[in-house]
This record gives sequence, C-alpha cells and structure tokens, in this order.
Amino acid sequence: MEEARTRLFDELSYGGRTDEWHFILASTKCDFIRQAFFGRRLRVETNVSRIGNKSFQCIHRIMEEETGRLIAIGEAAVVHFNFQTQTSEPLPDDLQTMLAEYLAPSVGETISPLSCKKRSKKGSGISSACTADFSFSTFPRFFGPNHRRQHTL
Repeated sequence: MEEARTRLFDELSYGGRTDEWHFILASTKCDFIRQAFFGRRLRVETNVSRIGNKSFQCIHRIMEEETGRLIAIGEAAVVHFNFQTQTSEPLPDDLQTMLAEYLAPSVGETISPLSCKKRSKKGSGISSACTADFSFSTFPRFFGPNHRRQHTL
C-alpha cells in the first residue's frame, strides 16, 4: 500500500518539487478478505476516496493479478502538516484540484487501473488508479513492463 501511495505522490509532485509538500500519515488500516499465497503476483490499486480541508483519504485494493480476486482493502489518512508549528494546515487549492482527478468512482462503478493515468473527462467512465505490482517469488527489485514498478518481497 505504501508503494502505491508513494506512486500517487510522485504523480502529483509539483514538477518533482516534493520539498514543498508537507504530509504526515495520520492513520492506516488494512482489512484482509482472503489469503494471498506465496508465488502469486499481487496488484495494489490506490485512489483518493475523500478530500477534506486539511487532509485526504486514500483507498487501496490489493488483488491477485491473475484472477482479479480481492485480497485486502486498505485505507490511509494523509494530513497536510506544518513541521515548524507542528500543526495541520489547509491543503493548497492546486493540490485539491489535482487530488480530485484521482477520486475513486462512486460505489458500484468499476475501477480500471491505468497506472496513475488521470480521469480523462468527468463522466467518461474512465477512472484513475495508481498501481504497484508485488511478486513474492523472485529477487531483487526491478522495473517491469509498462513502467509499472514491481517489487519482490
């Protein structure tokens, strides 16, 4: 989940100027639906599920790559934070706009991962998701086809 969320942050970076972003991970949780087995490739899809004044919520779906079976659902609350004053701050308007492009579809809509591709047009049926693939069978880290980061654990 962390890798997929990091890919989302990379996609949202102000032209790579991530030093201007100040986030803390306020909470995270993962509910396991079924077992994942050794040697199976897993895909993590991450979308933004809620945008607040000072924070946003990510939702993660961990699925078996081959079958598409849901393995787990996770959530993460991310807060815009001022490290000098040690207080939360409002999300910048431009960041809220960018996050809105990654909003998860409404309940019941299908999520189609496009490796961090943004929602093309409102109501087009194309959703955005950041994906990260994980394999539990080989070593070491490598980049796979379509520039999708793949990690081996």
